[in-house]
Amino acid sequence: MSDRLALRPVEEEDLPILEAVTQDPDTVGEHAWFGWFEPGRYRRGWEENRLIGPDGGSLMVVRGTDRLGFVSWRRKTTSPTSHCWNMGIALLPEARGKGHGTEAHRLLARYLFAHTPVHRIDADTETANIAEQKALEKAGFTREGVMRGCVFREGAWRDGVTYSLLRTDPPV
Repeated sequence: MSDRLALRPVEEEDLPILEAVTQDPDTVGEHAWFGWFEPGRYRRGWEENRLIGPDGGSLMVVRGTDRLGFVSWRRKTTSPTSHCWNMGIALLPEARGKGHGTEAHRLLARYLFAHTPVHRIDADTETANIAEQKALEKAGFTREGVMRGCVFREGAWRDGVTYSLLRTDPPV
């Protein structure tokens, strides 16, 4: 069993983890509870294309046989002729605060640059989510700016911050 973090395709038995880290208010984390929405979307996506398609996808974050959560990406149109990837992460509570998020961001960025022609990957988080901001910065992402009042969560509008990584940025 390897102690190295890795990404792998989602398997059917992983679907309850994806549901828990996005739909269970006790599991999602302080900055990720947006209410219940679209139940069964991961099962439908898995049945359609195993959660990997031309417009985005999801991969499990694992360490040996331990499943820690998942990373995802989606196509974000940036002009009539181009797009970038927007990526996200959701880890189980017991996997948070151990550096796994930083490494998972690095692994997903390397994967996307190796297997797609995009030049830019970006990620968004709330300004109050300091842990995610630190993970993105340690993974080599650059803070670009604040998006005022862009996230509605728990009855209030919150500011977000955008980070990016370009293919031409030095590897971290």
